[in-house]
Amino acid sequence: MAGGAEPEPGPELERVMEALELLLPPPAGPGERDAEAGPGPEGALRPETLRSNAAELEERLRRAPGWAALRGLRDTVLARAPALAAGVAGEAEPGWATACGLLALLLCLKERLAALAASPAARGAGPGAAPPPSADTLSVAQGRAVRRALRAAVGLGLVPYLPPGVGQRPGPPVPPPSPPATRGARLHAATAALAELAEHPALGSPLLARHLGLLLAGFCLLGHGPAAHSKGVSEAERARCREALRHILDRVYQPLAVRELLVLQGRPKQSPPSPGEETKPALVRAPAWLRRLCGQLLSERLMRPSGVQAVVRGIMEGTGAGGAGAEAAAVDWRKCDAVAKILASCPQQCLSLEDYYRLVCPQILDLLHIQDKLTARQFQRVATATLLTMAKEHPQLAEKHLLQPLLAPLLRCSETAELAVEDLSAGTVLVTEAELGSCVEDVLKVYVVGNDSSSLLLGSLQSVLGVVFSLYSFAKQNVSYLRSPCQEILLWFLEKSEREVSLAVLEGFAGLNSSVSTLHPRCRFHAGSEGGATIAVEETISDEDEALYQKVSSEQCRVENLVELLSHCQESGLAGDFFIRCLKALTCVAVEDEVASNSAAVPGGSLLELEQYHAGQRRKLLVLQLVATLCESVSDTVFTDVAQVEEFVAATLQRACVSPARGPGAAAEAQTLAMAMGLVAAMLGGAVQLQSGDFAVLKRLVPLLEELSRTYPEPLTQELAADLRIAICTHGAFSPGTVGAAADGVLGKKPGTGAQSPADIPGAAPSPGGDRAPPRHSCSSPSAPRERSEEQCHEPGAAGPAPAPCADGPASAGLQELLVSAYDPQPPGRAAALRRLASLITQRDPEALRLQEKLLQVFLENVQHEDAFVYLSAIQGVALLSSEYPERILPVLLARYECPAQGTEDAAAAITRMKLGEVLMRVTTALGDMVFKYREPLVQAFLRGARDPDGALRASSLSNLGELCRRLGFQLGSIIQEVTSCLTAVAKTDPEAEVRRAAVHVVVVLLRGLSEKATEVLRDVLRDLYRLLKHVVAAEPDGATVLHAQLALEELDAVMRRVLFPPQTLEKKIVVLP
Repeated sequence: MAGGAEPEPGPELERVMEALELLLPPPAGPGERDAEAGPGPEGALRPETLRSNAAELEERLRRAPGWAALRGLRDTVLARAPALAAGVAGEAEPGWATACGLLALLLCLKERLAALAASPAARGAGPGAAPPPSADTLSVAQGRAVRRALRAAVGLGLVPYLPPGVGQRPGPPVPPPSPPATRGARLHAATAALAELAEHPALGSPLLARHLGLLLAGFCLLGHGPAAHSKGVSEAERARCREALRHILDRVYQPLAVRELLVLQGRPKQSPPSPGEETKPALVRAPAWLRRLCGQLLSERLMRPSGVQAVVRGIMEGTGAGGAGAEAAAVDWRKCDAVAKILASCPQQCLSLEDYYRLVCPQILDLLHIQDKLTARQFQRVATATLLTMAKEHPQLAEKHLLQPLLAPLLRCSETAELAVEDLSAGTVLVTEAELGSCVEDVLKVYVVGNDSSSLLLGSLQSVLGVVFSLYSFAKQNVSYLRSPCQEILLWFLEKSEREVSLAVLEGFAGLNSSVSTLHPRCRFHAGSEGGATIAVEETISDEDEALYQKVSSEQCRVENLVELLSHCQESGLAGDFFIRCLKALTCVAVEDEVASNSAAVPGGSLLELEQYHAGQRRKLLVLQLVATLCESVSDTVFTDVAQVEEFVAATLQRACVSPARGPGAAAEAQTLAMAMGLVAAMLGGAVQLQSGDFAVLKRLVPLLEELSRTYPEPLTQELAADLRIAICTHGAFSPGTVGAAADGVLGKKPGTGAQSPADIPGAAPSPGGDRAPPRHSCSSPSAPRERSEEQCHEPGAAGPAPAPCADGPASAGLQELLVSAYDPQPPGRAAALRRLASLITQRDPEALRLQEKLLQVFLENVQHEDAFVYLSAIQGVALLSSEYPERILPVLLARYECPAQGTEDAAAAITRMKLGEVLMRVTTALGDMVFKYREPLVQAFLRGARDPDGALRASSLSNLGELCRRLGFQLGSIIQEVTSCLTAVAKTDPEAEVRRAAVHVVVVLLRGLSEKATEVLRDVLRDLYRLLKHVVAAEPDGATVLHAQLALEELDAVMRRVLFPPQTLEKKIVVLP
């Protein structure tokens, strides 16, 4: 590597490497080559071995030709380091002498590499070739030798002079060197030489990567340790050690420095050993001065630029950064919380807490933006935990330095922001797409994923909720990935906040109050090029008509998106509470209209009064629009408990008392009032199982009902209000007939039939008369969804056209009509309805799939129909339904196939069972490979069918058995014995020729399908099948059965010939002789 045309001024590089190899003992094995631990005193490093190696090296340096240059360079190096020179000359301590010799040779190697690097560069490589390495590059073998030399130098020259608890490593203790008075000087000489080696890249990289902790421990002991450990070291040398310590810490990879300092610091307190670790040698606890020093150095690492990330990486990478280790570290929330507490605690070196927050908080926010997928999760978890910890300990500083910068892009464009509109031209981008997307994702990580509902976090988020809702509305109208995170943020706030705050925020979204800060009037969202959005300044619209149109359309869009958001809040009851609040606001609108009708319509006077009047009118229109949209869009489960129903009814009754139905909207008002009162009647009638607490809630309606019974102009409404008041006061003990009639009206119930609840009333109310349908009992709770009971409205086999079955719950009008048409007396209409229901199953209609049990009942009843078009349509429907839900439907079909319905004739039952067999065959085709899961119940069902008294059913079952074997790939497993026994018994003893023919046909199918595998699969029963076929050929009177048996024998003969006499094939074989 160092060769050339002219003689070089120094020793060859290979000569230095040869000297290192000569001084070191040979490696014991592959594991020793790259080991990181220091060598022990035993084995290859015995004192006699070290003495002999050192003597041989000195002999070569003195007498061998070609070693003079290396001897001169070593003498120069040792002249600069008298302690090393004295150690090389000493023979009493071979370990220290070897360490000094290794350090001297490594310093020679450093000088030689520096000289090679300063020499003129070699000629460049040709075109297309890789560039040549630099002159001071070590080969692989040379690098391995250097690592061995460094390991031996550290193990012999550094480790023995460190006191217990300072930089120790697991393993047997190293005996202290002698004499003790020279430890400080020798440690200083070794650390100084290693520090000089660390300056060169080729030597510093392996040294700092493997032995950084021991080197730091040496410098800490010399520069900051007690004077007793630094005898023979002057103050100037100690100061240089302190400077070297900081220089090395500033130079190395900061996470590595943090990790090594943590190792030096050790555990805060030694925990008692566990039962399995009592035999392990316990590490000595680090001394107090070293723990304090490491704490100071770690704090300095933390307060450097990018120090937070270095500390986090130094702690978390020890658990395995990347891959499965990163996932495990992210899941280990205890470690993340510990790191968060470290970051949230202000170190003693910092002068003020605010300065620390000002320095560290931006770095904490940067942890949320780590792009490396392997470490991003744990970094985000640490950042979130740190932010939440800081928010708890110092809320004001956390809000100033963490939350406000986090929310800055959203605060910048809110209506409360101080925008100098005269300085911003139209088209100015306030928030870029990347900035807005990053902000929304950070809010999602900190607030939603962190899931800390403290008042500080909720209050800070509320300040930007209006902008987030505007962004959500924009994303709903466009294709943007921001829609889902915005929705999660809004739903999290509405769930975690107090109910009154959530309702006020919803009113702010609708524009009914100013509890949230909306988007600035001059700011608009624009679609971004990466699927996000940007916020830019727009010019004010000068056209009044266009401005009015934009305002009206934006309000309409905002209301629709608000209702869409509320559809996700029904289980918590927030949607019902907001609906009730809107109804109460509608009552206030009615009161204001009543007052305004008795006074002047438009107020006169000042301009301020006129503006207030227009603002009031605008609010009324918003309330009406909001109530109308809620009535159209919210589902029937908007109310989750009796209290919400009571509040809804109370709002309706109060509006009726304040403003009785008159004028153009009288019909709608009267219908709403009738619906509300009927709802109360249904609850009292038994649609909901009311408890004593529920009656206490309903008693709040008594004053309103009493006033309504006295003041409402319509007599029937007055009578119903009085009867409801009596029923509530008596807890339903006395229920006049008007209450039952109102309940039937709201439930859509007719005498003698079952009914369904249209809204949130589970089940149906009991009828007041004796000939009414029995009541349905159901229990409702605020936290659980309503469960509706099912009333059977059709009995199979009943004479005359069967009525439609009742649905399990509220079904759509179209589906209900199809269920009714499925019992049409005319076969074409019935078949068309069945085909339509089957298509709904194919399309996976959610309403149809929810009523799967009712649809199965409809299809099974129509399977019994005598018209082929009807029962084939029903068979198709059952097959489709079974292929969608085989776990639920297939056991029902098998049970009905094995046991016919009670009360039916034998012939009709056999026909129905044969139709069900066709259904089972279609299901097995649709299931594909999943049919193996149901192999045994299917085979057993067909085997039982083969013993039925009806001959046609027996033949059908055997045919289905053969087809099932083909679809199973003839993999019958252990039940092959049962199948063959059944076939043998039927073929020999069945009185009907058609059944015997079917049994022999199954044998033919088995032999043809298995082919050469028949000898393996049918090994145990093949002789019985052969005897059966011979018996059929000899004794069967039916010609078709005999023909089937002869075909089976021919197939068996061909199989056996192929097995016993395989065809001869000519092959060329090439054999390589040894």
